[in-house]
Amino acid sequence: MRVLVGGGTGFVGRALTQLLRSRGHEVTHVSRQEGKDRISWEELSHSGLPLCDAVVNLAGENVLNPFRRWGDAFCREVISSRVETTRTLAKAIADAEQPPRAWVLVTGVGYYRPSPTAEYTEDSPGGDFDFFSRLVSSWEAAALIPGSPARGVVVRSGVVLGRGGGAVSQMLWPFRLGLGGPLGSGLQPFPWIHIRDLAGIVCHALESECLQGVLNGVSPSSPATSNGTFAQELAAALGRPALLPVPAWAVRAVFGAERAVMLLEGQRVVPKHTLESGYHFIFPDLSGALKDIVA
Repeated sequence: MRVLVGGGTGFVGRALTQLLRSRGHEVTHVSRQEGKDRISWEELSHSGLPLCDAVVNLAGENVLNPFRRWGDAFCREVISSRVETTRTLAKAIADAEQPPRAWVLVTGVGYYRPSPTAEYTEDSPGGDFDFFSRLVSSWEAAALIPGSPARGVVVRSGVVLGRGGGAVSQMLWPFRLGLGGPLGSGLQPFPWIHIRDLAGIVCHALESECLQGVLNGVSPSSPATSNGTFAQELAAALGRPALLPVPAWAVRAVFGAERAVMLLEGQRVVPKHTLESGYHFIFPDLSGALKDIVA
């Protein structure tokens, strides 16, 4: 299968590319610059879609970049890096003489309203209560191609855990030094997925000819995981204590009130359709996932 991947050079993109190539698929990236096995977004807009069997979009500016102040300019970047890249790919698919068979978009569980008790499946409502939920709605709407023969799949991802990037890389040093702990109360749900499973779900969606619609990209044990549990398990995997909670005011001071919600609140998300589709998780449990990452 020839697969075109937007955002393929990022954290998740590298894992997906490695998996797809190991399974005999050809991968071309869409990124800012052209190169080997790579085209630019500009070239895609001007020249249209190269011949391919499937398209995936993983592009998106890191919302939780602590070095970027949360303001209008950064907000615009967060939106355009997701919505505009998706729109560009959707237009290229719609205009293609030979459209691909599959079109997969990875968005986020921010679509669902944070709640300490509610459980959400792929059929649950959401998408219209704060900046991030509306962002996911716009992002997914940008992917729609009425009448297209390409089957569409949306994977709503939780917090991605893996080596060399994502949430764990930012937390490792404080935890290694014994200075880690839960964020805020630690009671908030923590929807997570191992990077190999997120790549695995996308690959499963590409290879399963009948699969379409929304899949929740979270681990099966994710609904039972709180931020406090995550902190304890990460500390245990490192052989360190997790005694120092980070107060909510400090999280808000670093990230701003709007972004802090992503860390201080959470959703219990169930991968119902993902499991029903026949995907088998490599890391269904948090302790196994974290031991693999910090080994």
